[in-house]
Amino acid sequence: MKTSDFDYYLPPELIAQKPIEPRDSSRLLVLDRTNGFIEHRHFYDILEYLHEGDVMVFNDSRVMPARIKGKRAGSGGNVEVLLLRRKELGIWEALVKPARRLQLGAMIDIEPNIKAEIVGVGDKGMRVVRLSDEFALKNAGEIPLPPYIHEPLQNPERYQTVYARVTGSVAAPTAGLHFTPELLDKIKDKGARCLFTTLHVGLDTFRPITEEDPRQHTIYREYGIVPTDVANELNCARREERRIICIGTTTVRLVEQAARANKSMGFEPFEGWVDLFILPGHRFRMVDAMVTNFHLPRSTLLMLVTAFAGQENIAKAYREAIEKQYRFYSFGDAMLIL
Repeated sequence: MKTSDFDYYLPPELIAQKPIEPRDSSRLLVLDRTNGFIEHRHFYDILEYLHEGDVMVFNDSRVMPARIKGKRAGSGGNVEVLLLRRKELGIWEALVKPARRLQLGAMIDIEPNIKAEIVGVGDKGMRVVRLSDEFALKNAGEIPLPPYIHEPLQNPERYQTVYARVTGSVAAPTAGLHFTPELLDKIKDKGARCLFTTLHVGLDTFRPITEEDPRQHTIYREYGIVPTDVANELNCARREERRIICIGTTTVRLVEQAARANKSMGFEPFEGWVDLFILPGHRFRMVDAMVTNFHLPRSTLLMLVTAFAGQENIAKAYREAIEKQYRFYSFGDAMLIL
């Protein structure tokens, strides 16, 4: 297995720059992983593929205003800080630009009246930053859009799911962007259960794998929570052989990590760091179907969906999506893998 096995060419014009309205009018490619059969629908048609008793698992993490602009103390040079993960109150792992000018001890001035100090130095622009007033960041920071989106977003809430609740992600769990409150109500009316977990999306959403052997890549760990009531319902669904449908790769990683963490036959509540890197060959324990967007080449996310659906199926689905001018990446169209 090589990272180049997960590469493909995407015409740049297929990278979605703006969200479509309404949310559930995006296109939906439906892939049956047992036979490779593909259908082309709209997202609101997902109701036709749901059964009474299905359990849908969502990620309710909310994107935080993690992109912060400031000035280097003394020189006044422009600085950008992308907060990634809180180590403790006021201490964050972050990506900084320009990294070579921001070494240990460097100070950054952030409006309004926030000071940031570089207190740790890592590779590839990674730094540990101490903030003088973390709570003031709500007014100082911006919602970080992925680097392949070049058009400004008029409404920052459009980069949040309608059920986002727990702040902590640096990127949206984008498979959930297609759901509307009305669609969620129709899903419940059909007899499917909607369960909410939390996984704070981190760096690997943006970062392609550079190692030629993907098994040499260290995935960026993310903090996740599966509450007790959700764990109980997942256990019940598994015992009764009802489908578990994960909304997004983040939710897949969380429930699969939680399943691996439990040595007993049952599925228990989980809270902790998620560092499971799902590659082809992974045995899925809790996931029967998933909703996902179309992912970047050479990314951990593309490797995960390939592990779930098979390389031939995913390659075929992506070829058809490109031929039929689907919209790709965060604001793009969706795929339902059954």
